[in-house]
Amino acid sequence: MQDVAYLANCDPATVSRATNDFIKVHPDTRDRIMAAIHELGYEPLMTKKGIQRRLHHAIGVIVPNTNVNEFADIIGSIDSKARECGYCIRLAYTDDDSEIERERLELFRYMTDGLIIAATGKNMSLIHDIHNQGIAVVQIIRKQDDSLSSIVSDYEGGSYDAVHYLYSKGCRNIGLINGPSNSRPILKPYRTRYDGYKRAISELGLKEICECTSGIINGYESGTQCIEKMIDENPGLDAIMTAVDIYGMAALRITRQRGINVPEQIRIVSLTGCYVGNLLEKSLTSFELPAVEIGANAARMVIEEIESPVGKKTSIQHLTFAASLSERESS
Repeated sequence: MQDVAYLANCDPATVSRATNDFIKVHPDTRDRIMAAIHELGYEPLMTKKGIQRRLHHAIGVIVPNTNVNEFADIIGSIDSKARECGYCIRLAYTDDDSEIERERLELFRYMTDGLIIAATGKNMSLIHDIHNQGIAVVQIIRKQDDSLSSIVSDYEGGSYDAVHYLYSKGCRNIGLINGPSNSRPILKPYRTRYDGYKRAISELGLKEICECTSGIINGYESGTQCIEKMIDENPGLDAIMTAVDIYGMAALRITRQRGINVPEQIRIVSLTGCYVGNLLEKSLTSFELPAVEIGANAARMVIEEIESPVGKKTSIQHLTFAASLSERESS
């Protein structure tokens, strides 16, 4: 009622009278209130003495893209769970462009009952506004705000374990190809992957060898440039860890072009594996996220919030899943 009152330029008590069919509300005021109710996606429920948001039975899913990454499997799992519960999904890609993200958020706030989003971090005020409007929100892969439910992977633990895994294979010059450091805010998965790498390198007394990509996040070309630079500047390099599979694929191509044997001379491990890694000519060792579990839980959490009783908020949930090592030919 406060949202409607604000938009209709009246007080909540007037909204209450109008939706309970009190005759003392001026017709012009009533028209403004009903227009505001319609614009905000609510409907008057006379039998319940109030108003309630109209359910679309739709969940908006907003992700950067599905180009050789974990999001394709996660989306499939979200869709499966949503259909099981009587919901459809509406999908949008942002390419990590905050303006595109803002446009999709504005659109979905009137088309969906809930949002599952891997956010850029630059539209959090708008996301909070949408959540305060009564639309459920769950963050996936990137937890930008502790006040909104989230599902992520243990990026720091996976990176830490990858260093120790490569060390156990005899590697002593282990490099990390990480995501862009020039994005603002720096995306947490990249920052925490570096933290895990740095902690393990320090514990083992090794030299830190890290390159951060630039340009498009998860871009093949920017990953290629960093890998070439790392190999050129570190003649004794014997292992490359990559933040995502597409960088791992670039590393496999460059080493093949340069006549570097994998894994005899350089071992390659991806920290965010997806099914593609197992389909390559030389399969890629990776720490794989439990995409099916992440997607199913995201759908469950957002539907629980959508269907929670009026006036009763669901508890904020933060789930963290560990990545599992899939050892293949590249290591």
